[in-house]
Amino acid sequence: MRTTYWCELVWLHPGEVVENVAVTVEDRRIAEVHPGVPAPPGAVRLAGLTLPGLANAHSHAFHRALRGHTQTERGSFWTWREQMYGVAARLDPDGYLALATATYAEMALAGITSVAEFHYVHHGPGGVPYDDPNAMGHVLVEAARRAGLRITLLDTCYLTGGIGDALIGTQLRFGDGDADRWAVRGEALAQAYDGADDVEIGAAIHSVRAVPPEQMHVVVDFAHRHAGPLHAHVSEQRAENELCVDTYAATPVQVLHEHGVLGPRSTVVHATHLSDVDVALLGGSITHVCMCPTTERDLADGIGPARRLQEAGAPVVFGSDSHAVIDLFEEARSVELHERLATRERGHWQAAELLYAATAAGHASLGFPDAGCLVPGAWADLVSVRLDSVRTAGATKGSAAESVVFAATAADVHSVVSGGRRVVTDGRHVLGDVGALLRDVVASVRP
Repeated sequence: MRTTYWCELVWLHPGEVVENVAVTVEDRRIAEVHPGVPAPPGAVRLAGLTLPGLANAHSHAFHRALRGHTQTERGSFWTWREQMYGVAARLDPDGYLALATATYAEMALAGITSVAEFHYVHHGPGGVPYDDPNAMGHVLVEAARRAGLRITLLDTCYLTGGIGDALIGTQLRFGDGDADRWAVRGEALAQAYDGADDVEIGAAIHSVRAVPPEQMHVVVDFAHRHAGPLHAHVSEQRAENELCVDTYAATPVQVLHEHGVLGPRSTVVHATHLSDVDVALLGGSITHVCMCPTTERDLADGIGPARRLQEAGAPVVFGSDSHAVIDLFEEARSVELHERLATRERGHWQAAELLYAATAAGHASLGFPDAGCLVPGAWADLVSVRLDSVRTAGATKGSAAESVVFAATAADVHSVVSGGRRVVTDGRHVLGDVGALLRDVVASVRP
């Protein structure tokens, strides 16, 4: 199947905006790119600015059911977590399929074409495995396929409820007993998708709170064996850092470094409260750092040192995490705007840098290095953003990228081609009314 799209404006790395570009897609890949040409006969016209597909480098799909409801009281990260456990306790494979499908469809509407799902709700109530121990992982893959996304399923090792604490309550659904048993289940999951180019099976260490250091090597070995991504939550809360230092005489980043977790295929998430040594370790190992600014401010976590990390050599990427909103333009500009608040200076990040983080760098952290760029041979992901909405009207070729990064929202995405399949047309997803899907499923899974 061969389709040609003619784009009014295209953003090409390293930041050039080009007019009148014909992009020919063959099956799921880009076959040809021709800038500065008239619209070929029969081409599909894409107005506004067309970008490569966006990569959501950190998602917990079921957290979408929390949106708005956790704002009804003040609380803290830890009280928010109890509400999250309440939703996790109600999930079953059928309900999770419906919730994840609608959540991923919302991502597609926002221009996201690949997602890294940090998956830890593995088992049934009380920690009893389903007949297929990977049933919940399979529904996440199916949900992504229905919504039109590629997925990196980060099967998460989660063994303790805190440093030295046993799993209790809903947490029992997350655990496999020890890392070796986690790896047995993970091998079965990896085998199920061997050869599937739209699915990457990776691994995750939930945190230093949830995986004892002496068991981390099993997760690292799994990721190396499958040449897959390895992700971990790091230093989201000061309390986590303090307990880690008290127990191990090392920060979370140092613990991960000492046990071989860091490296170019690894991504740490949040990295909000770092020492100078932490920044040097992450940069020196070329570990990706996933910033989730809308979640980090929603939970009052703090502002991470994104610019320092990037300059140290750690590529910054973005995730929507708890899905307080799903809008990678908001995540991208928040990194710059938060730096402005922290330093009282402007201009830490250029629009082109932020778009690169949301596209090519993000896809690399997911294990899809052949996505996030509009060149022949890459995944055929084209995201077109209106430049005539009330938010973007007045944009010119010279300001198109800045208008999208600093003013557009997910609502301005009008067309999405993901892996050669057009999943969004005129702002409408192929699954229909995604808002109605979300309304119904959120009502069914909330306590």
